[in-house]
Amino acid sequence: MPGRSVAVGPTDDAGDPAIRPAIEAHSLFRFFRAGEEETLALCGVSLTVAAGEVVAVVGPSGSGKSTLLHLLAGLDEPDGGSVHVRGQRMSHQGEPVRARLRASAIGVLFQSGNLLPHLSVTGNFRLAQRLARPARPPRITEILSSLGLRSRANAYPGDLSGGELARAGLAVALAGDPVVILADEPTGELDANAELGVLGLLADRAAGGAAIVVASHSPAVAAAADRVITLNDGIVTRPAKTP
Repeated sequence: MPGRSVAVGPTDDAGDPAIRPAIEAHSLFRFFRAGEEETLALCGVSLTVAAGEVVAVVGPSGSGKSTLLHLLAGLDEPDGGSVHVRGQRMSHQGEPVRARLRASAIGVLFQSGNLLPHLSVTGNFRLAQRLARPARPPRITEILSSLGLRSRANAYPGDLSGGELARAGLAVALAGDPVVILADEPTGELDANAELGVLGLLADRAAGGAAIVVASHSPAVAAAADRVITLNDGIVTRPAKTP
């Protein structure tokens, strides 16, 4: 397929199962069509994220950040290219296959729709944990306490503020002890202190071996990341060097 593919991140030894990247995307293309109009959302984007690494994806609104995260999570299919999680192919698989891999390996936090409205925060957390069946299930009290939500454990999504919803969504994303965490503007509804708390929790998860990809406009998120990549009109315009 025509276009430019930009590889971002370490690629050496990717074939060795012992050191295989947590998540890899190869030359992703995504088109959206409305009648005769066609919009190119991603143009040959490649990304490799190792276990324990935090990568921030930045760029203006409409640059393709959310589209990239949806493809990485297997919630959408690329028109070209592929996604692998722990060496297993996520893209171009049936939805049951993608759903099982997502449940077992990926924690997803998007800007809305992270919680089932008929379940409490605790109910959402426990459901996500049952689906993931992690070998080392995190304790809900520890997760909620670290996010300042222990007193809201039995609250329903409709009773939470915007900031509480964002933090509760992150708690649910962490319920299955995922090896990959994908977060779209996880601190957009938070004040500076709450943002630092969320970033600290993500850093702790990375220290424990999780690979984390965060799409954000926040300078604090970019400053806390190990690497920053910039998307503009669906193309990586400024691959960042690893410090």
